[in-house]
Amino acid sequence: MRRLACLAFALWAFGLSAGAHEQQASRSYRIGYLGFGALTSTLREVFERELRDLGWIEGQNIFIDYRFADGDRDRLPGLAAELVKLKADVVVASPTPAAQAARNVTQAIPIVGIGLDNPVRHGLIASLAQPGGNVTGLSYSDGPEIFRKDLSLLHEMAPNIRHVAVLSNSASPNHLVAMENIEAAAKSLGLELLLLDVDAPDRFEIAFATMARERVQALFVFGDPMFSVYRFRLAELSVQYRLPTVYTNRPHVDAGGLMCYGPSFPELWRRAAAYVDKILRGAKPADLPVEQPVTYELVINLKTAKALGVEVPPTLLVQADAVIE
Repeated sequence: MRRLACLAFALWAFGLSAGAHEQQASRSYRIGYLGFGALTSTLREVFERELRDLGWIEGQNIFIDYRFADGDRDRLPGLAAELVKLKADVVVASPTPAAQAARNVTQAIPIVGIGLDNPVRHGLIASLAQPGGNVTGLSYSDGPEIFRKDLSLLHEMAPNIRHVAVLSNSASPNHLVAMENIEAAAKSLGLELLLLDVDAPDRFEIAFATMARERVQALFVFGDPMFSVYRFRLAELSVQYRLPTVYTNRPHVDAGGLMCYGPSFPELWRRAAAYVDKILRGAKPADLPVEQPVTYELVINLKTAKALGVEVPPTLLVQADAVIE
């Protein structure tokens, strides 16, 4: 009798579980995507392909609403509010300013941040291990050791350089910390820096004219949403002024930049899809630790090197994870 009762209970519990699973599977979800800068077709495909591999099909059980501020910080709050009005089940936001804008308009909808700079310092999470709120996701490492690697690779590409320009945006929330880190990295390598603040697109030409006047020999460009939007223009100006340039992410090199070293963007966007999957299946952002980058990549554009008259050392080529010819 007891055995029959246990069997009946097991069947009842299984029926509840199966019913809940079937209800979840039959339901469609809405994903909001908030981008401060541009999202390349490659990264979008990586994100959507990973979702498909996890069982989430656009137009069937998920719908994705994309919103982009095109590097204009003032547009972010309105775009974030749009996604909330669309009743997004989860918002994916990249990078930090987009996540901040989303967090400011909702503390209820889960937010998956991509490329978060110092998320604890900016008040997005309580800690990397225990975010504690509605924000989780992927951080972006830009410490002095990364900048030292960037500058040392640039020096290996052009061994005679001593005077390097640095393009930054003072409107970036991480600007001051980044400046301290790049200066420490340059000092350790014996390089002299010319710091140039570009906080609007119409200042690019002015900055490059200053570089020419000051006779800088190479250029380092910080990762910044506005710079990403105008990455093709930046690449053109670098070639025009014949400046070997290192960036912190691959989209710049795909757009014609010379080289980059930094966290793998495709890997960040792939992992973001995994966070979305966990949240749609019931996980809480507060309980999902924020991941730090583990995959870094060096990408070199040989076509740009040729245009600059730079011969890429074989020792650098063998280190490259990808070479654009």
